[in-house]
Amino acid sequence: MHLTRSSALVALLLTCGLAQAEVRVEGPVEYGVFEGPQAELQSGERVLRRSNEQIRQTESVPAKLGTKFGMRYQLAGKIADDQPLTLLYFTPGIRTPDGVRHDKFEVIQKLVPGASQDVMAYEFTESHEVVPGEWRFMVFQGDRLLTQQRFVVR
Repeated sequence: MHLTRSSALVALLLTCGLAQAEVRVEGPVEYGVFEGPQAELQSGERVLRRSNEQIRQTESVPAKLGTKFGMRYQLAGKIADDQPLTLLYFTPGIRTPDGVRHDKFEVIQKLVPGASQDVMAYEFTESHEVVPGEWRFMVFQGDRLLTQQRFVVR
């Protein structure tokens, strides 16, 4: 009977230890403009892009269709089905064609333990998205801020 209680206690402590594992950014965070194919795009057009594009480190982003900017980072401590990431994109105020203003976009992203890198990026694909001003990207897990970056679209 005593052995059963001890085993249950050890199992409970191990489970609690796993639940308390914290996701954290490991190594440097790359940020800036993704160096993809250069093309003159029309609103709504997209170009197929590679997942391992080089990033030109800068906080200054050209206000031009086809520009992709953001962050690439490596997360350690990821466990499948753990609390997902919340990606917050703060904009200077995107006004969609229906007239609604969007100062923030929120994306919930599941943790993928096998992924060697994670990316938070925005690509201008519609004319109404190309809004000059300050953009801020923030990555959270729950209420813990993992990383953030500021950009100025000009």
